[in-house]
Amino acid sequence: MKITESYSRFSLWLMTLLLSAIVAGCGGGGGGGGRDPILGIGGIAVLGPTVTAVAPVNNATGVPISTKVVTAAFSKAMDPATLTTASFTLACGAAGTAGVVGSPQTPVTGGGAVTYLAAGSVATLPLPLATDLPASADCTATVTTAAKDTTNVALAANFVWTFATGVTPDTTRPRVTLTVPATTSPGPTLGAIANAAITAVFTEDMVPASITTAGTFTVTCGPGNVAPCVAPAAVGGAATYAIGSRTATYTPTVALAASTTYTATITTTATDIALNALAGNQALLPAASDYVWTFTTAAALIPPAPITVISTNPDVGAGGVCPNATVNATFNASAIRMDDASVAANFSVTGPGATVVTPASVVLDGATGRVATFTPLAVLPVGLYTAKITGGASGVKDLAITPNTMASDFSWTFTVVPATGACLVPVSLGAAAPFGVFGGAAGMTNMGNLTVINGDIGTIATGTSSITGFHDAPPALVSDSYTEVCPGTPLLGTGCGLVAGTIYTCTVSSIGRTSAISIGPATQDPVACGIATAALGAAGTAYGILAGLAPVGASPAPGANLAGVTLFPGVYAAPGGSFQILGGDLTLDPQGNADAVWVFQMASTLTVGAANGGAPQSVILIPPAQAKNVFWQVGTSAVINAPGGGTMVGTIITGGPPPGIAFSTAGNATPVTLNGRAMTTTVTGASVTLVNTIINVPAP
Repeated sequence: MKITESYSRFSLWLMTLLLSAIVAGCGGGGGGGGRDPILGIGGIAVLGPTVTAVAPVNNATGVPISTKVVTAAFSKAMDPATLTTASFTLACGAAGTAGVVGSPQTPVTGGGAVTYLAAGSVATLPLPLATDLPASADCTATVTTAAKDTTNVALAANFVWTFATGVTPDTTRPRVTLTVPATTSPGPTLGAIANAAITAVFTEDMVPASITTAGTFTVTCGPGNVAPCVAPAAVGGAATYAIGSRTATYTPTVALAASTTYTATITTTATDIALNALAGNQALLPAASDYVWTFTTAAALIPPAPITVISTNPDVGAGGVCPNATVNATFNASAIRMDDASVAANFSVTGPGATVVTPASVVLDGATGRVATFTPLAVLPVGLYTAKITGGASGVKDLAITPNTMASDFSWTFTVVPATGACLVPVSLGAAAPFGVFGGAAGMTNMGNLTVINGDIGTIATGTSSITGFHDAPPALVSDSYTEVCPGTPLLGTGCGLVAGTIYTCTVSSIGRTSAISIGPATQDPVACGIATAALGAAGTAYGILAGLAPVGASPAPGANLAGVTLFPGVYAAPGGSFQILGGDLTLDPQGNADAVWVFQMASTLTVGAANGGAPQSVILIPPAQAKNVFWQVGTSAVINAPGGGTMVGTIITGGPPPGIAFSTAGNATPVTLNGRAMTTTVTGASVTLVNTIINVPAP
């Protein structure tokens, strides 16, 4: 008893002595009176703010030169007065210097004052409206330690991230890709949860203030209701926007009434970071329009559901983790999404020696809102790491009107080892990234009236007839049309295909801004041809890199037919040179890793879906997998869902002789969807042929 008492007194004395020394060393006992960014007042630990999400994202390539804002979200409420053009800056190199080490960068100025949104703790740096960013340039964005939270605690260190511009502006309008409650046609969607927030996920990074402005995202009562809910009464609440997941959330002040129909609306005030207005569901492209959907609440509210972590990546106690790994936690299944801001503020990672790992971002997946991804700003040194999700009253929560919380903290460890061939990173597409279709030197043909390319298309072909059945409609430009019949007839070998972005070629259009009438006797627009040439070179480089990767994967090597197979991330080479997906769908499981990469290598062909009246097939992504991280390197030709229908995922790049890439078959009315890109890189005649095909280009 006396020994224990003496030991306790000694421990207390020693702790007091050490604390006094720390306080004195940090200025806590002097006359400075300041608050240390780590220890706070008098040496009491105060967690400083961190940057939790940015747009454009760290290490992004092909960022549109027309980007007009850079945004950063913080883990804590910030002091707006400390967020200025001195503490939040952007600098870019000269055009054409991307990847050139040591190239000087010039500050980008003249866009106006930094703005701050308390809802979501988001700062926005505006860029000049009248000028674009330099093409093919490296840019560096910085938030300095002059930025402080509302308790006067600064960032522990400057937060610096980089991205590289492409060669084209962004002329594609953003769209809503998913809503909760779901959008149905004609609606309303039944069984909506009455005590949950309403969310919408976008295809592109958005300007936060354009979402949170009063009147942009609204929920009203009706139509067709009876008392006490009488249309068109507004539902009290407010909208927020999460940068990382590209998710807008409208949180009602109180739970919605049961068995009642509501209308949610997002107006064209919502813009992407290139200031393109929303392409909603109230008008056909190229027009901007509102996005509107209706839903009817369930008869009863769901009971409280305590939050738990059901899986992690890396696994608990995992060894052999790659230095470029992200850290992921998946929360228990629920019809209610997690709250982005609470997850970003309560997900931390520490490394060897208790070193705090700086995140490049801490975000939720857009598809489910239940997979949190911590992406380190730099590669992880070898050693033991601890990841932690903070629970309790101020910890992570969901989007219930009265939020559900996690009872206690959840922590796990993993070990990082030196990199191996299994540590995959996405292959950069550079100047080719904005293109949904690139037809090499041969061009591209559309034979349907339902074809829509949500991105750019291009070719270095020099004959107008090489581009058949397409027109574009950039918001700020006159439309171009190439050998097109609107409405078209598949039997005539042409159609009416909309390019929601811009067409870049090395020839003149039939009608429009780059036609012979508009540009005179010239045979091409040199600017457009230069952009197309750069894209072809970038696609060819990417093809070579993909072809040269050594096969490696967490799944056993699959056979030639990928139907009914579930594959973990990796590089998979086709036995015999060809892959097929016939008789079932292919599922890609990221094992919780939002940055998981799949590369499929084929020396010859890729066939998806049966021909001659057979069934189409699809590639299924398990959240949080991303279409931008799936690559199909095809030696000669790819035929995707000849019967029509189905959903393909990933960037398809061919490098060999004709026939190139073909989607569906002439006469099919059911659209094929590609969430990715279709590119031929050969200069010997391989083209891209589409029949009623919808292509959605992944965001950087």
